[in-house]
Amino acid sequence: MWTDLKAPSLTDMETMAHELFERLPARFRDLCEGVIIRVDDFPTDEVLDELKCESEFDLLGLFQGVGLPHQSHDDIARLPNMVWLYRRPILDYWAEHEERLGDIVRHVLVHEIGHHFGLSDDDMAEIEAAAD
Repeated sequence: MWTDLKAPSLTDMETMAHELFERLPARFRDLCEGVIIRVDDFPTDEVLDELKCESEFDLLGLFQGVGLPHQSHDDIARLPNMVWLYRRPILDYWAEHEERLGDIVRHVLVHEIGHHFGLSDDDMAEIEAAAD
């Protein structure tokens, strides 16, 4: 059994993230209209420098875009909001903790979106608890 197991690929983790997203409460998903979810192995060097990360493993995910509290109907056309999940740091975190991989991915996804949409930690915990 163990000899056939392998870490999820970028595509596997992106599929997992989309499936987990679809199981979140509708009221949360409605806030996220147009948000694109992407998975990469690591953040870019520019992101690491901008956030003053000491290691490429320091960042599990990132929201890039304009959150609801900062959006205006008068905004000029802009790039879509994106959530980046970083596969290798997530897998490293998973290896070090006794949590299920799907729970970690869901947590990172909810928190990256939630903080940029003005949700509190309590709001996000409630959203995670209400997931199917």
